Amino acid sequence: MNKEELLLQKRLVELSNTAYQRDIVTFTDFLNLNELNILHSTPKHMFPAAYETYGGYEAAERQMVAFLPDALYYEYRYPVEILKISPVNLKFAENLSHRDYLGGILHLGIERCCLGDLLVSEECCRVFVTDSMADYICRNLTRIRHTTVKVSVENMENFHYTPNLELHKGTVSTVRLDSVLSVAFPLSRSKLTGLIEGGKVFVNGKLITTNACRLKENDIISVRGMGRIKYLGILSETKKGRLYIEIGKYI
Repeated sequence: MNKEELLLQKRLVELSNTAYQRDIVTFTDFLNLNELNILHSTPKHMFPAAYETYGGYEAAERQMVAFLPDALYYEYRYPVEILKISPVNLKFAENLSHRDYLGGILHLGIERCCLGDLLVSEECCRVFVTDSMADYICRNLTRIRHTTVKVSVENMENFHYTPNLELHKGTVSTVRLDSVLSVAFPLSRSKLTGLIEGGKVFVNGKLITTNACRLKENDIISVRGMGRIKYLGILSETKKGRLYIEIGKYI
């Protein structure tokens, strides 16, 4: 690990120690895939307190970590709010993208670690933020590109989101990582291998650098710069012993 990664690991261990010694729940900011991989790759004995992760919805890519004491005697909630960003006048609004919304928020001087995933639709964007930043964003985010926007806090308890999956089916000889990826992405096996060995592929938040990884049903695979897929499982087996599988591509 490089210096920054070692510092993050040290910080995670400190938060775990604090939770264990003081019997309180401690939280990180939002972690990206690389940072979550450091968490998952750190030997468990270095964390005296157990931990959970949360990103606001199932399959969230950016997640916050909560370290939990052994004797947890109170209910806790993650310090996360969900904001709805929408054009004041949809009729005259530009077609705003994920990059537009993210850029508009970061332009306020907010660090990326304070933001979770952004869920963009035609009408609006919902973004998970640390609760300490929610009010500031609500008061100061008024324009994205040339579009005037309004921001409101939504009730987390009433929020439900099911990601849209574009289903793909195909036959493979094995459920190894590179084989399953070939069903989702029209790339040669050598290019897929290059992505895996180049540290671009994560399975359930953990960096995988070998083709030998065999996937399990409902594993979530993230490929840097290309998107995410969910391995849904084997549908049937052909007479020649090949596997007919189904994957869902997040859209």
